[in-house]
Amino acid sequence: MVAPAVTAEGEDVVLKVQRPHRESEHEAAALELWDGDGAIRLVDRERDEHALLLERCVPGTPLSAAGADTALDVFVELLPRLWKPAGRPFRPLAVEAAWWAGSLACRWDEAGRQFEQALVEAALEALLTLPSTQGEQVLLHQDLHGDNVLAAQREPWLAIDPKPLAGEREFGIAPIVRSRELGHSRRDVLQRFDRLTGDLGLDRERARGWTIAQTIAWSIGSEYHETHVETARWLLEAR
Repeated sequence: MVAPAVTAEGEDVVLKVQRPHRESEHEAAALELWDGDGAIRLVDRERDEHALLLERCVPGTPLSAAGADTALDVFVELLPRLWKPAGRPFRPLAVEAAWWAGSLACRWDEAGRQFEQALVEAALEALLTLPSTQGEQVLLHQDLHGDNVLAAQREPWLAIDPKPLAGEREFGIAPIVRSRELGHSRRDVLQRFDRLTGDLGLDRERARGWTIAQTIAWSIGSEYHETHVETARWLLEAR
């Protein structure tokens, strides 16, 4: 539940009451580490109630409304600011990758009916081989897409709604590459992938592997299943 609110001091804020979930478990800690640098500030929290009091973005227009080219310019500037060195309490990407791999393996028959075998195999290969050879561990926003960055007054654009992990930078572009609100076609997806890996100096094959892996893992049971699968397929075909 998210609703506008006003503090006793008259500050416009947002009250967010969370449903406890593994992906948002350390949202408050991520906001504290960023401390307003490229993301909204955490004003206060109530741990027992899973409630956060957050900086309000005004006017709050999503970055997706600015167009794909502008959005990519913003992401190229924003991501290095969000990639702060990170460890505890954030869940390691390696742990999350093992969880995704286990889920895919346990649901192989179901997955086999939903995806081409090549997509499942590519996802599992990435999840089983990439974690042990990662680079520097930084704070990752694993749901950073065109509607999770909002126009604000303190800064032109601020990230919201972190689902934090600690892992290598190559993983960090995955949600942007599949950000269908910035255009969903083979050309759109590959353009975002090329721009982000090139401008941010990322290892293309590691970034490709992580993006395919998380996109397939997140597609099972998702309302975005079809577009997620298409995104993963386009990336795999372009290898």
